Amino acid sequence: MEVLLDARDMLGEGIVWCERAQALYWTDIQRATLFRLHPADGQLAQWPMPERLASFALCESDEWLLLALASRLAFFRLADGHLQTLHAVEPDLPTRCNDGACDRQGRFVFGTLHEPAEGSKQRLGGFWRLHADLRLERLALPNVAISNSIAFSPTGDTMYFCDSLSRRIQQCSYGDALGPPCLFADLGDVTGEPDGSCVDAEGSLWNAQWGMARIARYAPDGSLRECLPVPTQQPTRPVFGGARLDTLYVTSARTGLSPQQLHADRYAGALFHATMPVHGLPEPRFLGRPP
Repeated sequence: MEVLLDARDMLGEGIVWCERAQALYWTDIQRATLFRLHPADGQLAQWPMPERLASFALCESDEWLLLALASRLAFFRLADGHLQTLHAVEPDLPTRCNDGACDRQGRFVFGTLHEPAEGSKQRLGGFWRLHADLRLERLALPNVAISNSIAFSPTGDTMYFCDSLSRRIQQCSYGDALGPPCLFADLGDVTGEPDGSCVDAEGSLWNAQWGMARIARYAPDGSLRECLPVPTQQPTRPVFGGARLDTLYVTSARTGLSPQQLHADRYAGALFHATMPVHGLPEPRFLGRPP
């Protein structure tokens, strides 16, 4: 993979490709900033957020995004920065929103993570789904410490997800109701963790593996097909984009690295890209509209 933009993100995440605009959107969670890049000409725009932005979705209406801010869901109008809050998320828990993605039916599915005042993370967070009618539903999935890897099969009938601390990616049958979770891929006894994921047109899951400097590609049966090296230790989330949906873009992070590690990890926090022999899928859009 090569550097597309030396963004120096503290915690680059949430990357999505907008086919209509031929542009990438992503967030630096720690800097509470939304970015948009047109790779064709390098045009970069950014929007400061009132709090940390964890993940988001394109909307059917091009002028809006659906945001999963640290404490709430909100619509965001790109033209003037207008923010319209929809729901507080887990207001009685020490958690914040984290990974999220639209399902193939146009609903936004996201999870939370525990932010302890001290000590280690506990499994206090959950997984949620926002419907097109703006109804918020807690999904019948196990509690998590760090929700991640939310993605959907090409037909939309399988959901992938994980608790990063477990080092295991799970799957379940998916629809209006969810089937019981089962193991999809086990990273084993490693120093890294599974982070964000996307799915290609063949149904393979591409997972960014934090602390392992790689993107792992898993076949639909969970077997490891290949590992794509990334020139930084903390890749965070991949997405397919470009005119032919055959470019893999990857965000990364600088957070948690010491000055010595940052000196060695020259491109920590950069945005990377590589042309792939497989194609991705168009990004699903949230079907709900601002009230």
